[in-house]
Amino acid sequence: MGRPGLNRRQLLATAGGLAVAGSFGFAALGTGADALASDASTRVRYWNLFSGGDGYNMIAMLDAFRKDNPDIAVKDSTLQWGSPFYTKLAMAAAGNRAPDLGVMHLGRVTGFSPGRLLDPWDVGLLAKYGVREQDFNPELWKRATIGGKLYALPLDIHVQLCYYRKDVLEKAGLLGLDGRMVSPASVDEWFAMLKEAKKATKKGLQTIGLWHNDQNFQWWFFVAFYSQLGGTWFNDANTEVTFDTDKATQVLEFLRRHLTDGYANPGFGGGAGAEQFVNGAPFAWEGNWSVPVFDAAKVDYGAVPLPPVFGRQATHAESHSFVLPHQADRGGAANEGAHRLAAYVVKHALQWAAGGHIPAYTPTLSTAAYQKLEPQNEYVSAMNHQGTEPKVWFAGSTGILAQRVGPIVVSSTTGSARPDAVARRMRSTLAELLASKNPMDGRTAAQGGAVA
Repeated sequence: MGRPGLNRRQLLATAGGLAVAGSFGFAALGTGADALASDASTRVRYWNLFSGGDGYNMIAMLDAFRKDNPDIAVKDSTLQWGSPFYTKLAMAAAGNRAPDLGVMHLGRVTGFSPGRLLDPWDVGLLAKYGVREQDFNPELWKRATIGGKLYALPLDIHVQLCYYRKDVLEKAGLLGLDGRMVSPASVDEWFAMLKEAKKATKKGLQTIGLWHNDQNFQWWFFVAFYSQLGGTWFNDANTEVTFDTDKATQVLEFLRRHLTDGYANPGFGGGAGAEQFVNGAPFAWEGNWSVPVFDAAKVDYGAVPLPPVFGRQATHAESHSFVLPHQADRGGAANEGAHRLAAYVVKHALQWAAGGHIPAYTPTLSTAAYQKLEPQNEYVSAMNHQGTEPKVWFAGSTGILAQRVGPIVVSSTTGSARPDAVARRMRSTLAELLASKNPMDGRTAAQGGAVA
C-alpha cells in the first residue's frame, strides 16, 4: 500500500520497534530458527505479517510461549505485509505447502475460500486450551464464522481513532471535568470544536491531520461514518447492491469540509498529520497503532473513537486473526500445537495491547493491568461499536474493495470530484465488484495463474 510520508511500519520503527525484514526470513530477535535444531516433540510452522512494533511484540509473545511450552518448537517466519503475503499464503495452501498456522486480517477471510484454502478451527480443541466463544465480542466471532464453522480466531481489533492534544484542548476549553475531550453529537458541533481548537493552535500547524490523500485511510474513515448513518452495502444474500448514495454524499461532504473550511492543509498528507500532532497540532485521525509513536514522543494526549457526528457510535475496525491454512493431511500433533499456540497468544495479549490494539479475548479487558493502560482504556469501547467492511470476498485490509473505492473517496475529499458524483461512482463500482469472480477461489492464484 503506497503511502506518502511515513507509513505505519516506518513510524513504529522510528518509535523504537525493530523492523522485521524478509519475504520468508525468520523474525528478527525471535528464536524461530532454533525450531530446526530443537529436541521438542512437536514443530509448528507459523507465518505472520507483523513488522515494526507489532513484530517486536509478537516475538516477545512467541518467546514466552516457547518458555512455557518447551515440548513445542515454533518456527516463525515474517512475510512482507500486504497483498504479497496473501498471494504467497494462497499458493502455499493450494499447493499443499502451507504452514500449520497463519495470520490474516479478518475482513480477508471470506475471500480466502474457506474450506478450500483455509481449514476450520476445532472449537473443542480451542476450549481444551481455554479459549471459548463466550470469551469474545459476539460480532467479532460472527464475522469469523462462515457456513457455521469458525475459520478465524481473532487476536485483536484495531481501530481508527481521534487523537487529541490535551494541552491545546484545555486552552480551547474542549476538555471535560474528567480531563478528556468533550464528545460532539453532530457535524456542526464537531466543526465548532475545530474552530475553537484552531484558535488555540500555534501558527504554522494545521488543526487536524486526516490522511486526506491516502486511499486506505480515506476508505476507512468513510466506512466509519457511513456506518454511523446506518448505511448498508448489499442485501443479506450479497446478490444486490443496497449502497445509499444520499448517505454516502453526506459522509463525503463531511470529509471534504475539513479542507474547505481550512482545518486540514491541502499541502499536507500522510505522515505529516502525525508529525504535526507531535509538534502541537490539536487533532490527528490515525490508527491505534500510533499509540507507541505518540508515547515515545512524550506527548500529553488522549485518544477516542472517531467522533459520533452522525448520531451514533461507530469507528472503522479490522482484526488480526489466526487462521489454519489448508493442509491435505491436517491433524495430529502439529495441528494440536497450532491450536495450543494460537490460544496461548490470544489469552496472553496484554503485551499486544501495549502496541495500541484492543485484545479480542475479552477477559483481558477486565484485568487491572489493562485498565491502567492509557489511552487504551479511553477507546476500548470501540469494541462494541465496530464499523466494518461488508462480508464479501473483495473486502478486507489491502483488499480489492479498498484499492478500487479508496481512490474515489480521495477524489472527493481533495476536491477533484463532487461528492454526489463520487457517491454514484462508488455504487457502480460496488455493482461491478459484486458481479466479478473471486480470483482466490482455491483453484487459481491471486494473479490468475494456476496454483494446484
